[in-house]
Amino acid sequence: MSESTDRFKRAPRRKGERARTLTVSPEAKAAYEKILREKEEREAYAKHLPADPKPR
Repeated sequence: MSESTDRFKRAPRRKGERARTLTVSPEAKAAYEKILREKEEREAYAKHLPADPKPR
């Protein structure tokens, strides 16, 4: 039974990779923020609508 203690040890934790950074122009950043805002508005609007009726 002493062999089984070596078999089920926890693996050491891995260090997380560093996040990659991306540099974009202010215009591209503004356009991306606008798209995200519009998406959130659509989702918020659709959240309160009734679900589609099931087909017969």
